[in-house]
Amino acid sequence: QVQLVESGGGLVQPGGSLRLSCATSGIIFSRYRLGWYRQTPGKQRELVAFIESGGSTTYANSAQGRFTISRDNAKNTANLQMNSLKAEDTAVYYCYAATSVRTYWGQGTQVTVSS
Repeated sequence: QVQLVESGGGLVQPGGSLRLSCATSGIIFSRYRLGWYRQTPGKQRELVAFIESGGSTTYANSAQGRFTISRDNAKNTANLQMNSLKAEDTAVYYCYAATSVRTYWGQGTQVTVSS
């Protein structure tokens, strides 16, 4: 019933841009914190960014100034605009939706930054 579906990943050259989207269903979207984690094999999972129901945003130091998280409550969708991409941004990116009660996860989308 609850689904989070990521899209927008792919292969991009260093310095390029990608826009990830997270389409949700089955939740009361406006009540949830929406965010993105990323995972690279052999590394710790990293919280990239999140946005509160009221629109306030928080970024990891590695994303600050390059990434922008947003939400569209009318479309039940969260987005992550990624600019000036670096090789170290390569990872599987996972969308999540969270309240104090529980957290839902998307299936992940691969982002590869390489020339």
